[in-house]
Amino acid sequence: MKIKEVIIVEGRADTEALRHAVSADTIETNGSALGEQTIAAIKQAAATRGVIIFTDPDFNGERLRKLISEFVPEAKHAFLTKDEAGRQIRHHSLGIEYATPSVLRDALQSVYTAETVTAKSDITLADLRRLGLIAGHDAAKRREHVAEVMGLGYVNGKQLMNRLTMFGIKKQALLEVLQELDEEK
Repeated sequence: MKIKEVIIVEGRADTEALRHAVSADTIETNGSALGEQTIAAIKQAAATRGVIIFTDPDFNGERLRKLISEFVPEAKHAFLTKDEAGRQIRHHSLGIEYATPSVLRDALQSVYTAETVTAKSDITLADLRRLGLIAGHDAAKRREHVAEVMGLGYVNGKQLMNRLTMFGIKKQALLEVLQELDEEK
């Protein structure tokens, strides 16, 4: 599988893992600190080939994703869940480098692009509360299911709202995912 866009990753181990899964060029940020040269390279890649932000599903990865998105709002986003990123194998470490090649390929085939202002989500925070995705005893489990099925990566309540909005996901699609979950019980 060949990826046209340049994939933005955190480090060398992520690049190596991707090389086992796909044919792609990467830009390594070397952690969550973005230097001027790295920012310039990301902007250049975005202007010429497009970029996919593919960071670890942890605090630093999410922070880095947010920073890069400020510089390149048209970037595409690929996500892994914590389990896909090796949480079950390595209890304290997780990252792209621990994902299997097939999981990496699946994530890169399910990228999201931030929608324009005119294509906003119709989901509100009140909807998320009412649907048991925020502030309920099963909220974390329900959010994890939604994020996994929709390919949104790890999210807390605030991140879920942001991603649903950013990607223009509609309430009907969310309700369908939750209906499947409720039917499984």
